[in-house]
Amino acid sequence: MIPELGHFSLILALVLALVQAIVPMVGANRNRIALMAVGRPAAQGQFLAIAFAFGCLTWAFLTSDFSLQLAAVNSHTDTPLIYKITGVWGNHEGSLLLWALSLSLWTVAVTVFSRNLPDAFMARVLGVLGWISAGFLSFTLITSNPFDRLLPAVAQGRDLNPLLQDAGMIIHPPLLYMGYVGFSVAFAFAIAALLSGRMDAAWARWSRPWTTVAWVFLTAGIAVGSGWAYYELGWGGWWFWDPVENASFMPWLLGTALIHSLAVTEKRGAFRSWTILLAISAFSLSLLGTFLVRSGVITSVHAFATDPRRGLFILALLVVVIGVSLTLFAWRAPKLSGGGSFGLVSRDATLLGNNVLLAVATGSVLLGTLYPLFLDALNLGKISVGPPYFEAVFVPLMTPVVVLMVLGPFVRWKGDGVGRVLRPLLPVMVASIAIGLGVAFAVGHVTVRTVLGLVLASWVLLGSARLLASRFAERRGASAAAVLRGIPAAWWGMWLAHVGIGIFIIGATMAGSLNERLDVKMQPGQTAQLAGYTFTFRGVADAPGPNYDAARATIDVTRSGIPVATLHPEKRFYVAQQMPMTEASIDIGPFRDVYVNLGDRLDDGSWVVGLFYKPFISWVWLGCLLMAVGGVFAASDRRYRRLAEREAPAGAARRTT
Repeated sequence: MIPELGHFSLILALVLALVQAIVPMVGANRNRIALMAVGRPAAQGQFLAIAFAFGCLTWAFLTSDFSLQLAAVNSHTDTPLIYKITGVWGNHEGSLLLWALSLSLWTVAVTVFSRNLPDAFMARVLGVLGWISAGFLSFTLITSNPFDRLLPAVAQGRDLNPLLQDAGMIIHPPLLYMGYVGFSVAFAFAIAALLSGRMDAAWARWSRPWTTVAWVFLTAGIAVGSGWAYYELGWGGWWFWDPVENASFMPWLLGTALIHSLAVTEKRGAFRSWTILLAISAFSLSLLGTFLVRSGVITSVHAFATDPRRGLFILALLVVVIGVSLTLFAWRAPKLSGGGSFGLVSRDATLLGNNVLLAVATGSVLLGTLYPLFLDALNLGKISVGPPYFEAVFVPLMTPVVVLMVLGPFVRWKGDGVGRVLRPLLPVMVASIAIGLGVAFAVGHVTVRTVLGLVLASWVLLGSARLLASRFAERRGASAAAVLRGIPAAWWGMWLAHVGIGIFIIGATMAGSLNERLDVKMQPGQTAQLAGYTFTFRGVADAPGPNYDAARATIDVTRSGIPVATLHPEKRFYVAQQMPMTEASIDIGPFRDVYVNLGDRLDDGSWVVGLFYKPFISWVWLGCLLMAVGGVFAASDRRYRRLAEREAPAGAARRTT
């Protein structure tokens, strides 16, 4: 009975999505307040219907209702409770339901926190979000129904994929989907602006906090996924240039460009066409990522779908979204000029340069991701495009991005003098080069990659310190507390995000240049040396889990005879799926990780053990955390609340006329 109620709720949600998509749009075109007002209750009702359906699916997993095909394939009576819950979205159908739930949650947030918007504009925003929701709910009901029955029911399920039985599965997909789907709000604002002909600074101001929050979710989701892969896959890598990883990274790159472009549109009224295109492109790439994962065109632990009908449905949706959006853009293009001129040396120019470079970098990742798929589809052979391509193309494009990122805040809008800009930054530039070369020589790894990474990181961090110092210099004589209180949250957001990028570059550079690895055969009592650490293998004991059998090793780690850690890597065998898994054990430190995995047992009774030394790798995720925190600061700037309060009476007046 519960699955039937869930299925009915999805049908109801689709009906409400169509009401939300059509009625407010008609009202906006005919200037009918009553019709425009339908959008809010329809969106909120749709959220309740999808949430109820999601609750029904979760209940089926919790109660091990194996008459539901999805539960039978992705759960088991012995599956731990938390992984029964994550099993709800650890599959194609359930993840699409999570996608729809995330979209409905974003839509409800818009109805609650954007009441100050003009009625017609708000109606168009909700209408666009309604059409997107209707498309994905139709996709779910037609090709990917999570409530399909399996009769007769099986006694035991097949269990969730062991790779997905991890704490990362609890956090990563919801964060990532909230980021993916969040760009639909920026897209809806852009389309509403095109439809209404209102593409001014006010539109950019309304859209900017929503875009920033979506970027924060996507940043956090990518970071959590990277950390999950680092310890789960057993070889200590944090980024693989996997097509599915690229699918989330590309909208992140364009989302970063969009945030900066919105700032220029809000401040100067410039870059309007560029901002509209970025909003369309960021959401289109989110849909493309959904197509890559759900179409079966790639093989990955992230890719659940194999039915070609699903790929065709999403591809059609992608074509419609891009086609309609670009047609609207072409229609309104003559009205998108303006914003004033600016000089070559200006903040406008640095932001434009960064945005162009980010767009080109996104194109390079897109090419490397899709090119092998096109060749395979045309039967022209199979090729693999991996890290060598991406590092050779992506790094040179991102180097000037980092340089301009530091330069931008020191340059005035419209135009500035080269001498005035270089005066505070020349010492920073010299010090950055000296630090980069000095540290590379000190660690004994003088390569172009290492030196470049350290110079760029020093440039970002020293430049950020110089920028903060300049804020104090502007209010010479004021107390430090007064200066800090007077700095807007948006400025702190920018500053923290830039510092996070500098720290991230240090982590990526040092972990990539100085990591060490040793695969060794060990028996109890034997030792191995790596990076100044001594690893003593104490033996292996059985460690059965709730739905797996495991061999658990004990390895003591010392340095110069001083105990550092005792690590317990495991080799697991999941009974229901008949699948082996490696569980690494890591001693995490502020400046290095010591990482151990347990391989196979050999005929002579010894075990293959993987030993890793990962310097500064924690700084990768510390940098991402600072970027996300910076985004939160920027989105919470009081200026947006003050403007909303100022505009609310005008909005109320419009609604009463």
